[in-house]
Amino acid sequence: MKYFACFLTMKDEEKSRKYRPQHLDFLETMRQEKKVLMNGRFTDGAGGLIIYRANSLDEAIDMAEQDPYIHVGAREYEIHEWDLVSEYNFD
Repeated sequence: MKYFACFLTMKDEEKSRKYRPQHLDFLETMRQEKKVLMNGRFTDGAGGLIIYRANSLDEAIDMAEQDPYIHVGAREYEIHEWDLVSEYNFD
């Protein structure tokens, strides 16, 4: 399994507020399916970060594009494969 860092850059604050519950529900579902390792917002309001678990970049992009924030144009995303180094086992 590979890890992918997905930066969700703020595009529309009003849409982000409006669709936040759907975005959080999406993340919870993905977390339960073990497709999201971790996520969080940037405290400066610039957006947020999601760490996806996927077999390929294409699979991670597909996950990112399912996010309600992306569908409604509240956020833009940039995604990169991430070489996780940690003393913890997340599998």
